[in-house]
Amino acid sequence: MIDLTLREIAGITGGRVVGDPSVLVTGDVEYDSRKIGPGGLFLAFAGEKVDGHDFAAAAVERGAAAVLGSRDTGVPGVVVEDPLAAVAALARAVVARLHDLTVIGLTGSSGKTTTKDYIGQLLSRIGPTVALPGSLNNELGFPYTVLRASEKHRFLVLEMGARGVGHIRYLTGIARPSIGVVLNIGAAHIGEFGSKEGTALAKGELVEALPSTGVAVLNADDPLVAAMASRTSARVVTVGSTGSLTASDVSLDAGGRASYTLSDGTRTGRVHLTTAGEHQVANTLSAAAVALAAGMAFDDLVAALGEVGIASERRMDVYSRLDGVTVVDDSYNANPSSTSAALRALAAMGGGKRTTAVLGFMAELGEHEVSGHAEVGRLAAELGVDRLIAVTGAARPILDGAAAVDGWRGTGLLAEDQAAAIEILRHDLRADDVVLVKGSRYRTWDVADWLRHPEEVQPT
Repeated sequence: MIDLTLREIAGITGGRVVGDPSVLVTGDVEYDSRKIGPGGLFLAFAGEKVDGHDFAAAAVERGAAAVLGSRDTGVPGVVVEDPLAAVAALARAVVARLHDLTVIGLTGSSGKTTTKDYIGQLLSRIGPTVALPGSLNNELGFPYTVLRASEKHRFLVLEMGARGVGHIRYLTGIARPSIGVVLNIGAAHIGEFGSKEGTALAKGELVEALPSTGVAVLNADDPLVAAMASRTSARVVTVGSTGSLTASDVSLDAGGRASYTLSDGTRTGRVHLTTAGEHQVANTLSAAAVALAAGMAFDDLVAALGEVGIASERRMDVYSRLDGVTVVDDSYNANPSSTSAALRALAAMGGGKRTTAVLGFMAELGEHEVSGHAEVGRLAAELGVDRLIAVTGAARPILDGAAAVDGWRGTGLLAEDQAAAIEILRHDLRADDVVLVKGSRYRTWDVADWLRHPEEVQPT
């Protein structure tokens, strides 16, 4: 964050200074007191289970210059009525002062975090860039990321999540992007949006916020995304199998890593990705379009795409255990689209080996809950996955979908919880197995952690 006094912070947020108004905040903003650094600003939120104000003194002891919260904690700081609104106001004011900063925003139903990581790695080759690991895409994570930018940075890459109409519009009001990316429209959160068209209405708020001098990067292979071209005055760059920037001649190696020919209509180059999954082609195409719009040379881009990797945890993290088992940890979250992509990657990596998919329940699908799970199960069977382990009874439709596929010779197993799934794997893992874990925090993370450290993790 840029250096600000408590007097300035209070003026921006409408707060009241506690202590010396001339105290200068020179470090990062943090809401975890254990991560605060010298000169930082600690954000204190009163949660249902934990009250951050109780850690204000500890944050100052760790080097924080001040605390921003809703009550006086007896240490230097600024007291505001609504800390979350205050953080948004602070982020808005900071980015407005960074005139040389290019803001990139991206959204979509799946692939946001991975694509954000790719964009950050590419742009860092041409200028100092802020692109934090993880899915910091909500009302707190978004301004928190914005507040990592300072005068030294040239690019700020922001992921935008939405659970309803108006959410992305709110985020763009904090930091307005000049380059916007919409990846895809899928069934994620469809229970809240009502339909894919409702999802597109909300996600398209990003391109509506772009200035006429900006760039909208749209997926030409997704009709709902491609149609967003009519909702922006920015220059439109389409990416996909057709469009302004294309990928053709896609092939996968034994590790499920894709290669493709990148073309902008006049120049071509062969790209060899290091990350698994054919869906990474679309993700890297969008990232490539951003890099080109930001001024990266085409030949440099082709080389750089072959070096980008996964920066955020639990996203297509492929590793081999000492016993020869290959694990694909894609357990951060799951929806039908992302799970289908992960299953295709698993099938590509199988290559004659036994494949196992441990799949958790996918939430927020509304009336599509049963059909969404069954669809995933059918795909797994059609791809020839050898073992399907559905975790909890809510995920049973996955097995029903697989069983409905004529000719599937695999095995479907229902684990009542993660501990049961771990026991299935513990007693039947073979050398050279390939195991995919796809789910979210309370549905498959114990399984993923046990596979990585079987001697350390006790199933809960």
